[in-house]
Amino acid sequence: MTAKEYLQQLHKADVIINQRIQEKADLRARLSSIGSFDYSKERVQTSLPEGAGYERQIARIIDLENEIDSLIDDYVDLKHKIIGEIHNMKKPDHIRILYKRYVENKRLEQIAVEMNYTYQYVRELHGYALQEFETTYTNLH
Repeated sequence: MTAKEYLQQLHKADVIINQRIQEKADLRARLSSIGSFDYSKERVQTSLPEGAGYERQIARIIDLENEIDSLIDDYVDLKHKIIGEIHNMKKPDHIRILYKRYVENKRLEQIAVEMNYTYQYVRELHGYALQEFETTYTNLH
C-alpha cells in the first residue's frame, strides 16, 4: 500500500460512515411514514402478521446503529494513529500539507491559498511529503 492509499483510508472511512448514517435516516423516515387510511369504511380490528415489515426495519436500524458505532470507533482510532504519524515527520511544511490534505480533506488548491504558496509548489511539496511519509513508515498496512 502506498503512503497516499494509506492516508486516503480516512476519507474512505468517513464516506462509508456518512452513507450508513444516511441509510439509517432513510429507514427511519420509511418507518415513520404513515400510509393513507380510508375513514369511510367500517373499522375492523386486525392483528399484524408475525414478523411484520416494521419489525424487520427496526431490527435493521438497530443493526445499522451498531455498525455505525463500530465504524466510528475504528475511524477515531485510525485518525488518531495517522495524525500521530504525520506529526512525527521532520519537516513542518510536510506535516501541514499532509494534515490539511488527508485529515481535513482539503484540496491542494485550497491548501495553496491557505499556505500562500503556488498550486504547483504545493503539488511538488505534497509529493515530497508523501515520499517522506512512505520512507518513514515503510511497513504501511
